[in-house]
Amino acid sequence: TIITMTSHHWLLAWLGLELNTLSILPITMKLHHPRATEATMKYFLVQALAASLILFAGTLNAWQTGLWTITNPGPTTTAIITMAVLMKLGAAPTHLWYPDVLQGTTLNTALLVSTWQKLAPLALLYMMTNPPTKLLLLTGLLSALLGGWAGLNQTQTRKIMAHSSIAHMGWMLVALTMNPQLTTLTLMTYMIMTAAMFSTLNTSTTKTISDMGTAWSTSPTIMTLTLLTLTSLGGLPPLTGFMPKLLILNELTMKPLLPLATTLALASLPSLFFYIRMDYTTTLTTPPNTTNTEHKWRFKPPLAPTP
Repeated sequence: TIITMTSHHWLLAWLGLELNTLSILPITMKLHHPRATEATMKYFLVQALAASLILFAGTLNAWQTGLWTITNPGPTTTAIITMAVLMKLGAAPTHLWYPDVLQGTTLNTALLVSTWQKLAPLALLYMMTNPPTKLLLLTGLLSALLGGWAGLNQTQTRKIMAHSSIAHMGWMLVALTMNPQLTTLTLMTYMIMTAAMFSTLNTSTTKTISDMGTAWSTSPTIMTLTLLTLTSLGGLPPLTGFMPKLLILNELTMKPLLPLATTLALASLPSLFFYIRMDYTTTLTTPPNTTNTEHKWRFKPPLAPTP
């Protein structure tokens, strides 16, 4: 990731992305479970396709302009690279691999894929001086809409977090067309909130929404903090997650992009719905059969031997 972020040469950036992909493959495959293997294969194929597109675009740019620098590619190169980066980020319309990969790995690996793995592709978009604004705005809006809608029907917490990540990527891509500093702020708040969410899920080992209901009796403090993290991810006003959304909507209304701002604000409602549904099962309702024991399962007493 650091090689990609510090490079000015297309080949070096591509090399950094390839090293990044190859390093995370053993981490995702560590479980030796069929699902983990499938997730690793999907991740590898998508990342390899995107990296080959970036290499192709860099070569095309060198052929057309005689330069290997990242900062000023031609329009064709820019479009190809942007599509490849969107595929690497898991933004819509190339987002379908992302929930499956997160579902097949452990919670810690899912955290790594949804935070650190976003840095290198986004760094490429930052370094391009003239990114395709219309393409980024369109894909940003599409990601925010699809991330919200597709997450409504999920019960697995990792898939919900994946769709949440897709929606946040949409907001970041929209911010990138107007103000790179604002994108950095959005990325930092997203990474902190996602890390907090995954670490609480990992501590209480909750894989589904129904698991979250039984976690209250084991750790009320963590569940209360989870409530705050989820509402912050949804972007409700008193919390940190509201700040980047407000600033992005402010930038959009300053430019003549009011319809886009309205649609983006409405697109965050489905996401907010599934966050609040998770909130409801964690803390806002006390489920039946809660136990005051340390463990989440019930111990069955051994049957008395029949005489």
